[in-house]
Amino acid sequence: MTELNTAPNIADPDGFYEELLTAHEGLSEEESMALNARLVLLLANHVGDRGVLRQALAAAKGAARG
Repeated sequence: MTELNTAPNIADPDGFYEELLTAHEGLSEEESMALNARLVLLLANHVGDRGVLRQALAAAKGAARG
């Protein structure tokens, strides 16, 4: 199993964040949540490794709890 990479790994992270925000422009809250869900599923499919996905879920849940 591969380990989850939490080190910075996105070229131009600010540019990506701007694109992400732009993708949500004009959407209702429900549409925005659906976009996020589709994006998560697409990226999870790209990763493909269930162990890494479990690590990501645990890390995201831990971050949400502060």
